[in-house]
Amino acid sequence: MAIEGMINIMLSLVFIGLSFWALQAFRFDLFLSEARGGRARLLQVFLAIVIGHGVARFFTDYYGWTQMLRQFFV
Repeated sequence: MAIEGMINIMLSLVFIGLSFWALQAFRFDLFLSEARGGRARLLQVFLAIVIGHGVARFFTDYYGWTQMLRQFFV
């Protein structure tokens, strides 16, 4: 149980970091008046957290589903 929790935390952090990195390519200046301001950076961080958590949740759910499928063959 503890190892599973650590894996979930690490997956979340990795995918949040990847999401933040990917959002650097997005042109926020087209939608925001101050694309380099503090509020724009905070928005980027929040978007990275939401996207990264969603992707990590997908992978942990997918892993759980594959573990449940093993019960078909037991």
